[in-house]
Amino acid sequence: MNPAAGSNQPAVTYLNHETTVASWLLTRDHKRIGVMFLVGVIFALLLGGIFAMALRIELLTPGPTVMGPMTYNRMFTLHGVTMVWLFMIPAIPSAFGNFVLPIMLGAKDVAFPRLNLASFYIYLAGSMLTVFGMLWSGADTGWTFYTPYSTVSPTTVTPILLGVFIIGFSTIITGLNFITTVHTLRAPGMHWTRIPLFVWTIYGTSVIQVVATPVLGMVLLLVTAERVLGMGIFDPSRGGDPVLFQHMFWFYSHPAVYIMVLPAMGVITEVVCAYSRKNIFGYKMVAASTFGIAFVGFFTWGHHMFVSGQSTFGSGIFGVLSMLVAIFTAIKIFNWVATLYGGSIDLKVPLLYVLGFIFLLMFGGMTGVAVATTSLDVHWHDTYFVVAHFHYIMVGAVLMAFLAGLHYWWPKMFGKLYPERWSFLAAMTIIFGFIVTFLPQFLLGNMGMPRRYYEYPREMQWLHVLSTAGASLLAFGFGLIAIYLLWSLRYGEEAPMNAWGSRGYEWYSGSPPVPHNFTEAPRFEREVHDYTVVEGPRVY
Repeated sequence: MNPAAGSNQPAVTYLNHETTVASWLLTRDHKRIGVMFLVGVIFALLLGGIFAMALRIELLTPGPTVMGPMTYNRMFTLHGVTMVWLFMIPAIPSAFGNFVLPIMLGAKDVAFPRLNLASFYIYLAGSMLTVFGMLWSGADTGWTFYTPYSTVSPTTVTPILLGVFIIGFSTIITGLNFITTVHTLRAPGMHWTRIPLFVWTIYGTSVIQVVATPVLGMVLLLVTAERVLGMGIFDPSRGGDPVLFQHMFWFYSHPAVYIMVLPAMGVITEVVCAYSRKNIFGYKMVAASTFGIAFVGFFTWGHHMFVSGQSTFGSGIFGVLSMLVAIFTAIKIFNWVATLYGGSIDLKVPLLYVLGFIFLLMFGGMTGVAVATTSLDVHWHDTYFVVAHFHYIMVGAVLMAFLAGLHYWWPKMFGKLYPERWSFLAAMTIIFGFIVTFLPQFLLGNMGMPRRYYEYPREMQWLHVLSTAGASLLAFGFGLIAIYLLWSLRYGEEAPMNAWGSRGYEWYSGSPPVPHNFTEAPRFEREVHDYTVVEGPRVY
């Protein structure tokens, strides 16, 4: 259909063609699997947010506020484990990637539908084992499970290690599925230079998932073996090397930053094009920068280890390579801004989140260049400066893109519109609340406050109070989003076939789509987001 035209929704959609519980639990439809992933990661976000608010309330005062020091240690560990492994890594690829990637390619489904369903249940099993470990007695190692403490901690680290290990299999399967889908299931006319940039970022992310995740699996199993069998791998008292753990862990976990951020950049590109009514400025450069980030990301893990005793030369090399990532990121930012420049801007809620994303990415990216400088990082290492930096880059960027994608594709996924005024209020609250939450933490880190500390000097209290106030705004904003999106499912206005007049390929299907995405095989005869071509009505 013509992406600019509105029309009634199809009578039979993926939502209503089968309505039993079994039809959902046993589905091989990528859209339903994407929705189930969406529910799972939102639950993880809620759980991680509860842990975060508990931390911020505790830090309102220098001494004990609502919990003891051991509970505090467990709380920041559970917050990090939940947000990193259960939410941020699978959020965009597994939820939005599953839903829209095959539609963008003109495919009926992913290459391996049964494996796709298996990846969801593997994620669910790993998440349940991880939550079981949390409820049993938690863990107090931090989300990085640093040895040798993680091998001797009296808390229940083992179920959480195994839960994250299991989730890794879901990540690998999803990555293999997407790579195969991109190579084999593109519709006629979908040559390599017409692939949407969201698909390119998911493709690049999938390569990282497939290459790096096995290393994470190995190191988690080795820590588990050391805990259970008493093997001397990382514990120096048993002849092990704790720095070896850091090398293995960060070889995966720094590329994992791009597993989170690259799909977020893909969402931002789609939203920028849709609401500026322009194709992306510099398509080839933006696509190439995706793989530049993915490639260089494998050679930067050592900047997490500047104070581990590694050589000065090694630290210098890792620092330079880390700064190289900023160049590829800047290519994307300049091209987004160039696309917006002179465009026919339609300031809708998804575009507000894009503006928040760009601010947080630039601010966090500049602090990233600073912490990649050895002489500065020695001062800031393991302080609140690093906490603020990775929250701006990882959490802020992923959340802004996740919310942008959620609002942009909500009419596509569920065929309903949400109230604009409430969504504007929630967006402004979340963006402002995020800045207020983490900006003071840069100052705390510069004053020398270490991360993960239960106590702090009284002169730092006003910054902690300000940070907790920002976190309260964040909680209010997320609560507001939950209310109006759930309301829209039942009472929201029916969405037109293309709620935003976008020229993205996914809008050639219905809203919500029919069970196999298209009623006939689509042909893509123009560039994605090409608003210069006049198209007649087209129904697929």
